[in-house]
Amino acid sequence: MNFKMAHTEIHVLDLDASLNFYERALGLVSVREKGPEDGSWKLVFLGNDSSDHLLELTWNRGRVEPYNQGGRDIHLAFEVDDIDAAHELHESMGCIVKENPSMGIYFIEDPDGFYIEIVPAR
Repeated sequence: MNFKMAHTEIHVLDLDASLNFYERALGLVSVREKGPEDGSWKLVFLGNDSSDHLLELTWNRGRVEPYNQGGRDIHLAFEVDDIDAAHELHESMGCIVKENPSMGIYFIEDPDGFYIEIVPAR
C-alpha cells in the first residue's frame, strides 16, 4: 500500500485576495475548482509545475470571523531556488513576518494570517 500526499487545505475569508496573493507570492494558480450551484462555498485547488502537491483554498459565503488555522506553529513550507529574489519579492509585498537569518529561512503571511515558511533549495 502506497500513500502519496495530495493536497493541504486552508480556509480563506476573501477568495480573490487569497488567489492574488498565492499567485504573486508563490506562483500558484488554480488547477481546478468545485462547489455547489448556489455558490455557498467553493474549493479552489492551487498548484504549479514544481510539485504534484496542491493547496486547497476553502471559501464559505457569508463567513466574516477569522478562521483558527492552528496557530503559528502550523504552516506550509516552500523551497525556492533563488532565496534572495524571493525575499526581495516578499519584502516588496510587505508579507514577511519573521526571519531566521542563521537558518537562512523566513516566513510570510497570507491575507488570513496563515504562515508560510520560505526555505532555500539545498
